Amino acid sequence: MVQRAYWKGQIRLALVSIPVEIYPATKSGASVSFRQIHEPSGKPVKYEKVVPGIGAIDTDDIVKGYEVSKGNYVLLDEEEIEAVKLESKRTLELVQFVDASDIDILYYEKPYYVVPADDLAEEAYIVLREALRRTKKVGLGQLALRGQEQLVGLRPCGKGLVLEVLRYAEEVNKAASYFRDVPASKPDADLLDLAETLIDKKSGKFDAADYHNHYVDALKRVIAKKAKAKGKRVLEDVGEPADVREGSNVIDLMAALKASVDGKKTAAAATKKKAPAKKAPTKKRA
Repeated sequence: MVQRAYWKGQIRLALVSIPVEIYPATKSGASVSFRQIHEPSGKPVKYEKVVPGIGAIDTDDIVKGYEVSKGNYVLLDEEEIEAVKLESKRTLELVQFVDASDIDILYYEKPYYVVPADDLAEEAYIVLREALRRTKKVGLGQLALRGQEQLVGLRPCGKGLVLEVLRYAEEVNKAASYFRDVPASKPDADLLDLAETLIDKKSGKFDAADYHNHYVDALKRVIAKKAKAKGKRVLEDVGEPADVREGSNVIDLMAALKASVDGKKTAAAATKKKAPAKKAPTKKRA
């Protein structure tokens, strides 16, 4: 099934315009969602709009309100809200280019694939992709869509381009208030060396396919079993990881790091030394 484009328009860089189409790069199918069910009847639960002291009300009597102080609201109707919505534009103007490392990971919200709209757009598309790659820059612009304006960043990704919706500054909590009590002192040099050794030993290339959401996997198994069990109760114990240990909070960090590093060495040496056992020749029966 061909996916519908999220946005169609053109990316403009000075006097150059590149017709493109944008598609969602992520999907939510991996999660498991539930509905509330009335057990005696097996029917889904619905919700009524209720006002305290009044009870159920008609949806036509509902308007949107913004709380300016405790219990005090400014009421707005749909026409007033629609009046300030921005007109959707078919052009994304790249107004600034910044180093990719300058954008903190906290600002990235959602990615989209950007593809050339036709064969005529491919040459300019490839030039922009390679220029961003060679300069290691991200192109910034604001996209007016569905009445709102989104801050976006454009960067190369393999043979294509990815557009990232970015959060505005007021949407991100400042880290300083959370890390205020964390000491700024330098760690012990030996501890740091051991930690770096352990990181080097466990380093490798990232492949998202190597990781699975074990909770979702177990939940899907339970749902499949429950569907076959005809109402009987089904329990599946996922269990705790083997490395989780309860007990004392006092940790000898040096000993723990050394044990981790030495454990890797021992396991590697044992694998090399251990040779496959030869099977004894079977005797023929008379």
